[in-house]
Amino acid sequence: MGCGLTWVDSALNRGFYRLGLLVGRRPGYFIVVPILLSGLFATGYQRMRYEIDPEYLFSPVNGEGKAERAIVEQYFKPNYTSRFNVGRITRPGRFGRVIVTPREGHDMLRQEIWAELRQLDALIQNATVQWEDGETFTYREVCARWEDQCFHNDILELDHVLADVETRRLNLTFPIMFNPVTWHAHAFPVFFGGTVVSDEGTIISVPSVQLVYFVTADTKRQDARGAAWEDVFLDVVGEADAHTFKHISVARFASRTLDIELERNTRTVIPYFSTTFIIMAFFSITSCMMADWVRSKPWLGFLGNISAVMGTGAAFGLVMYLGVEFIGINLAAPFLMLGIGIDDTFVMLAAWRRTPVTLTVPERMARTLSEAAVSITITSFTDMISFWIGIISPFPSVRIFCIYTGFAVCFTFLWHITFFAGCMALSGYVEQRNLHSFTCMRVLPVSKSDKKPRWYRWLCAGGIDPAAPDDPRDNGEHACMAFFRDHAAALLNRRSVKAVVLVVFAAYLAGACYGITTMEEGLERRKLSRADSYSVEFYDREDFYFREFPYRIQVVITGNLNYSDRAVQDEIENLTQTFENTTFISSPLYTESWLRSFVGYIRRNEDYLNVSIDTEEDFINTLKELWLFKPNPFSLDVKFNDEGTRIIASRFLIQAVNISTSNDEKAMVRALRKICHESPLNVSVFHPYFVFFDQFELVRPTSIQSMIIGASIMMLVCFIFIPNALCSLWVAFSIISIEAGVAGYMALWSVRLDSISMINLIMCIGFSVDFTAHICYAYMSSKATNPQERVRECLYALGLPIIQGASSTILAVISLLLAGSYIFLVFFKMVFLVIFFGAMHGLFLLPVLLSIFGPGSCTRKKKEEDGEAPVETHLSAVEKAFPHPYCIPHPSLQPAHQNGYPFRKANGDAGVTPQPLFLGGSAGTPFHHHFGVPLSGLSPYSGGKYTDGNGGGVEKDLGLGTSGEDSSESSSSKSQRRLQKKTTAAEEEDEEEAAQRRRYQEGWRKSSASLEVFRRIPEAYNNSGYVSDEEGRGRPRHGQDGDAPRGRARPRDDAHIPRRYTVHETNGAHAHSRPRSRSQHSPRTGHQYQVHSRGSPGYHGDHKFR
Repeated sequence: MGCGLTWVDSALNRGFYRLGLLVGRRPGYFIVVPILLSGLFATGYQRMRYEIDPEYLFSPVNGEGKAERAIVEQYFKPNYTSRFNVGRITRPGRFGRVIVTPREGHDMLRQEIWAELRQLDALIQNATVQWEDGETFTYREVCARWEDQCFHNDILELDHVLADVETRRLNLTFPIMFNPVTWHAHAFPVFFGGTVVSDEGTIISVPSVQLVYFVTADTKRQDARGAAWEDVFLDVVGEADAHTFKHISVARFASRTLDIELERNTRTVIPYFSTTFIIMAFFSITSCMMADWVRSKPWLGFLGNISAVMGTGAAFGLVMYLGVEFIGINLAAPFLMLGIGIDDTFVMLAAWRRTPVTLTVPERMARTLSEAAVSITITSFTDMISFWIGIISPFPSVRIFCIYTGFAVCFTFLWHITFFAGCMALSGYVEQRNLHSFTCMRVLPVSKSDKKPRWYRWLCAGGIDPAAPDDPRDNGEHACMAFFRDHAAALLNRRSVKAVVLVVFAAYLAGACYGITTMEEGLERRKLSRADSYSVEFYDREDFYFREFPYRIQVVITGNLNYSDRAVQDEIENLTQTFENTTFISSPLYTESWLRSFVGYIRRNEDYLNVSIDTEEDFINTLKELWLFKPNPFSLDVKFNDEGTRIIASRFLIQAVNISTSNDEKAMVRALRKICHESPLNVSVFHPYFVFFDQFELVRPTSIQSMIIGASIMMLVCFIFIPNALCSLWVAFSIISIEAGVAGYMALWSVRLDSISMINLIMCIGFSVDFTAHICYAYMSSKATNPQERVRECLYALGLPIIQGASSTILAVISLLLAGSYIFLVFFKMVFLVIFFGAMHGLFLLPVLLSIFGPGSCTRKKKEEDGEAPVETHLSAVEKAFPHPYCIPHPSLQPAHQNGYPFRKANGDAGVTPQPLFLGGSAGTPFHHHFGVPLSGLSPYSGGKYTDGNGGGVEKDLGLGTSGEDSSESSSSKSQRRLQKKTTAAEEEDEEEAAQRRRYQEGWRKSSASLEVFRRIPEAYNNSGYVSDEEGRGRPRHGQDGDAPRGRARPRDDAHIPRRYTVHETNGAHAHSRPRSRSQHSPRTGHQYQVHSRGSPGYHGDHKFR
């Protein structure tokens, strides 16, 4: 991985090593200081500014709809107090709406139904509101007015003629009809929904009727009074619908409904905080336990949750101090932080368990943090970056959530390397004293508990015996890790399984692509409410009955135009007809244009009126005199300059038709704005809901932009932390694949692309790195030349952590599924998808792809073409007796001469060797050992060398050497040819092999003397695979206390040392030689080989001699 950036990895390891030493020596400071800081930052909650305005949160900050509204309000500011017109408002204001349907039948045109409609109207208008200082008021006192008259629902006046309508003596004509009694014009599309009309244009049935009530909202005080009235309105209508009406069913809605329901929606998740914490605490406690009751860390599992909660709480308090608004969606962050915090807990505990148990606690903490540095830092850093990418989003809800969550990830990371690390150090001192992990009482190890009751061995025994720290009874192998190595990896290495994985992956991509093509955009209003909310019924009725004529759209023309000019009049008329000719706008019958009606009226009656509109002055004077009188709504559609001599802005209204889905809304807005942009006039269109519709235009490009930026940054970050170009490319491939899967399958799972799902897509960028980066790094950094072995190594190291991490994250958010909220349901669905897909990529897809296309994939094929047998296929007897290269060994403490010597086979299984296997002769013939492991065919050690049993000497073998037939089978093709020709190595050896031999001889400084029994043996913790600096420097040799004969070495795992095969010719026999095990020592020459472990993956130690 020499890409020039390894200094980042090295710096992290050195820095965290020093931090670990500090934590191990002074854990109290690292526990107390984070607690005090958490309390200090928690004071920021008193400055919380809770924001629930849906328009502010879910509409783009600089959306085109807001610019259009600013233009309209610049020239035509609404006046709720005296000049209110419902079709000309620019903001929703304060209002109450009801949609009424019959409880029986499908027609509202019945007298008993209309009587209850009148009763409902009276209840709403007479409802009394209690205001400040005992003030009371009703609707009539705060209603929006037109010419001193409250806005009222004139459709209720149909009760004067309803008897004739019901008996069909009077037909109602659609869409407009004058009431023959009151002479009011009834616009039926405004009040009737789902109207059934005959071919003659008469109304057959009306399945739904809506009534609307507007209140003044011109000032802050009026707005506050209107909000209080809305609360009473909702209560009164809800109570009446439940207990008063027999013939009608009422669905209610108010302008505050969105605010109220959004707040209620988000707060429903609060009761699940405690449930989630209990679930996560139980999971983390059980996951951190072992059969060894001393090495178990249940309390650390619990404290990992505490650390995540403290970090999240402190982060939120700090952000509130910075003045950032708090929104309800932020309540999902603690669930995510619990999952992230527990993942870091597992990583740190795994690193702790790989440190030698014989080291001091500060040294173990130093190695723990050094090893976990890259893993925790890269995941936390990528998560922070992915959240902070969301700050560029134009949606405030996305920005606010990403700010809070990004700080929470940062603080959770800091609290884990301080507070949790301090707790881990205290737990280390407990383990050092061999205390029970739950009760903190001193207990005996399993090896010394034979005389204790069974319950004691099951529930109390644990730890190690200081006199024999490597007793296999006290050092058990992790069954789950062995499963991934021996079974899962073996399964994935089969060609048939690889084919199945690739086929499934192709199907996965096909499903994702199909889902992306069916994706719908936009946040539906009903999704902001709980499923059991009263507003859901209103939304359903509105969508079902009132989608034929949904929006009254304003068209505003600005600029200094001479409206008396026929060319200008024709230009405006052509613009109006262009709008009307689109598929989204209704016929001219529903258009309100003051210019069209005024000019048409003048031209039709020019002979009788004796007026002229040919000049601008005559045009304006005639317009003011005949057309813009106050009771005429057209008076709201013309804006004059300050002198009143020129028109600077005008407005006309068009009616949208048959807009039923969000895709229709997006297409309508896009088509109308396109007409405006292509027009030579300075024209814009507006409706209050266009502010929300802008998300349809921005959510897709913003999501794509965020994902591209995120994926690029993630690849760069991975390259910095894991400086391997190929690894970075595989991580980028995984991010793209996982993001595509999440985007496609979320659409198939009924999740729309909106600001809520965009938050999750941005978040998923960071989560998709977690598993894939570690698998790629483990595979790339493996020293195995065979892809099958690389798969075994990476699954052995990461299979279990991936399962634990995925399970903990899903458990952390599973409570969101129970909240009954669309917002939190989306969080659960998308987090589940990204974690599931990430885990599947890490466990199955990436190992298969890397084994096919990654480094070493052509090794076997090349060797077979050269006529060379793969090294791994022919193991010598000695190699078979040793543990698997990356299997955690269990050194035996039994004397090597006893029967039933335990050893580990090449496949990782434990075995017991009967004595005759090693004798090569009769049962009474003594056998001999090598490095503490019995070796067949090896005769007594005599006179500085081993003999072959016939008096012949056996040359030295460095480490795990073999000889004879096995050696020739596993040597290179050149060595086999030289053996067949029976020539000496010096005559036939080429320059490359000679140079390699010289490097080995110089690097290892081998003694020319034959192998002798080791003078001293370093002790190693069987779960580590590392040798400490202290080991081999004066620690008592194994066997000095009588446990084993002096001079006998223990078998150990040398997987971390790169093993390179070479060929040495000795007396015509070819023996493979490897570097010595780092515990080897030659007493005759005084050379001692030591390995100083870094305690971090990827390090193979500093090799030196003394």
